[in-house]
Amino acid sequence: MAVKETLEKLQEKMNNEPEGIQSLQTTYQFDLTGEDEGTYQIKFENGHVEYVVGEVFEPKCTLALADSNFLKLVEGKLNPTMAFMGGKLKIKGDVGLALKLQNVLKNYQ
Repeated sequence: MAVKETLEKLQEKMNNEPEGIQSLQTTYQFDLTGEDEGTYQIKFENGHVEYVVGEVFEPKCTLALADSNFLKLVEGKLNPTMAFMGGKLKIKGDVGLALKLQNVLKNYQ
């Protein structure tokens, strides 16, 4: 499944069940390489999530990784800590938010 379709489904799921994102007020940026190379952002605000292509918002946490690893991350098949330690994932900004994202994604798998 491509990145855009994955993000659309994730956005829909989160907006239909916002309990797991109520406390988040931030923007994540994903700088992806590979077939779906590009910049994608997910903005959490007031229990609502919005995803955009490109750099529209000011990100608090940026994750750089391959598109295939991004899909694994969303599906819960990639441990972000191990990916970071192994050099498959680079984090810029608030590392605490990266850890929080892992917990949020678990709620929507």
